[in-house]
Amino acid sequence: MTVIDVHTHMLGRGWWELLREHGAPQYALGHGPDGRECVFSNGAQFLTPHPAHFDYDLRVKAMDEAGVDIAIVSLTSPNAYFGDESVSTRAARMVNDEMAEGQRRYPDRIRWLASLPWEYPDAAVAELDRACKTGAVGVMVIANIHERHLTEPAFAPIWKAIDERALPVLVHPSTPPGSVAMALDEFMLASSVGFMMDTTLAISRMIFDGFFDRHRRLKIIASHAGGTLPYVAGRLDRIHEQLKAARVKIQRRPSEYLREIWYDAIAYRMEALQMCIDIGGADKVMYGSDFPHTIGDMKGVLHRVNALDAKTAKAIREDNARKIFAL
Repeated sequence: MTVIDVHTHMLGRGWWELLREHGAPQYALGHGPDGRECVFSNGAQFLTPHPAHFDYDLRVKAMDEAGVDIAIVSLTSPNAYFGDESVSTRAARMVNDEMAEGQRRYPDRIRWLASLPWEYPDAAVAELDRACKTGAVGVMVIANIHERHLTEPAFAPIWKAIDERALPVLVHPSTPPGSVAMALDEFMLASSVGFMMDTTLAISRMIFDGFFDRHRRLKIIASHAGGTLPYVAGRLDRIHEQLKAARVKIQRRPSEYLREIWYDAIAYRMEALQMCIDIGGADKVMYGSDFPHTIGDMKGVLHRVNALDAKTAKAIREDNARKIFAL
């Protein structure tokens, strides 16, 4: 039995120090209630690093203990989206090089998704080309980039370059636009609820904007079992059916597009995982863990996947990821 983790994170000491120097005011390093250094976004604590975020030996040891064979690692929010063009490009290059080195050290265990200086399209396309040449098997993008949505025309050259390569893209959430007004800094609401809304809004906008009709080759992966997309699929269809404004750029039902994208299996209840499978299809869901984040759950997610019927479980553990990442 092979297990491939498509949503799992690594940071880098150099990236962390670059964030310390250039991340504020939006991304500030501080200390959480337990005294550990963490990242705050607009005042909301959302990233508390674990030693395994920085250490591939610790990562592989944890994978061995959980029964995970291959990890497709990626950065996390705020990715390389801080500082000016020089800083952002340096951050992306630094992380990509460290992940490429992780793969060289563990060639049978580690693959990785490229980070890009997304706010600077020319630099992003250049870094995409460089990263692919050094081993990247896909791309990670945050669901909102300083409150700019992913379908903005300025980002079109990046999407074109990704589509030409037919790459998988993990859409990963951050604190959503309006987080300050909604007081998401309280009770960890940014991570528990805000992140789910961020993914849902980003991919819903992609659907209604005609993004998936323009980009037929790339493969979007919706984080955390699709956020709330499976739950609101019927509502999206009803809006599309009843309101002309929702049909300006697409004619097909939104749920048809939800059947064409991909999902990780990071849901913490069996009912939620099953809903993701029902809406997306057993052939479109892949094992993910969110390790080593505080809420990461390599063993728990695998337990829930293994509780499915044998054919579905194997597809989610291995087959679907092998297909889109060409492993």
